[in-house]
Amino acid sequence: MDISYKTEGEKFNYRVCALMISDGRILAMRDERSPYFYLPGGRVKLGETAEAAVLREVWEELEIEAEIVRPLWLNQAFFTEDVDRLRYHELCVYFLMDVSHAGLRSRGDRFTRREGTHTHDFEWLEFDRLKKEYFYPLFLKEDIFHLPEEFTIREEFTIRVEAE
Repeated sequence: MDISYKTEGEKFNYRVCALMISDGRILAMRDERSPYFYLPGGRVKLGETAEAAVLREVWEELEIEAEIVRPLWLNQAFFTEDVDRLRYHELCVYFLMDVSHAGLRSRGDRFTRREGTHTHDFEWLEFDRLKKEYFYPLFLKEDIFHLPEEFTIREEFTIRVEAE
């Protein structure tokens, strides 16, 4: 069972995200439900550690075995989601991942994968390009240039505006 629940107009999520970096690029994805780019990852299940969840999510979305380098952030986010318009309270642990042995770059700068009924489009985005893209989390557009050496707790209050 995912650690997520919804009330009228609001939703709580406990998530994990994987930062996969290669040659000044970060692997981002989008799917048929979301017009914006986001990071691979997903919800933590009840009784599952954040570490186990990020490894599971990377496997489910990319069918690769990744290694955790270190946790980067626990982001406490409060936002209105662009697609479902719900107000979210989200806790997300971001992990820096080593995928150098997984052959991801050999799939090209863009590639598509299916996960169940969902189609995921992946793209290696240059760090500088993040500022121009419809991409979440917003804080990563700046923080990608200076990843913390120690696990950092941060909070983000954002009202998202739909792209035009």
